[in-house]
Amino acid sequence: MKALGRHVLAEYFGCEKELLNDPKALEKHLIEAAKAANATVISSSFRTFEPFGVSGVVIVAESHLAIHTWPEYGFAAVDFFTCGDSSNPWKAHEYLKSVLKPSKTEEKEVLRGVLDIENLSFKPFLIEQQKRENNSAAFV
Repeated sequence: MKALGRHVLAEYFGCEKELLNDPKALEKHLIEAAKAANATVISSSFRTFEPFGVSGVVIVAESHLAIHTWPEYGFAAVDFFTCGDSSNPWKAHEYLKSVLKPSKTEEKEVLRGVLDIENLSFKPFLIEQQKRENNSAAFV
């Protein structure tokens, strides 16, 4: 089996509230997270909500990274979606954890486009290989 992409869904609890309401800092950190994943940054867009909260997305050649924050609760929901086998969304997650410093995280990986096609022309992510490398704990 082969998958076209990997989508890591992460929830960060207990983050610094001021940082979660700073769109410039969050944009910088998501761009750095994309680079940590070995993804190619194409563009980004961030928006602040009233009275607080930020939503932002970084478009990468391999797909996207997105964040939605609730500063009043110290909470952020983050998506790291990459296609192909050249980038690793878990590296982006680890980078973002190191700068947002959540007291607790929950994360899950969802494989996208799992296809039983022998000759995919796009570089597929090899599920069996990654299960062995990750000891299959992330594949639920």
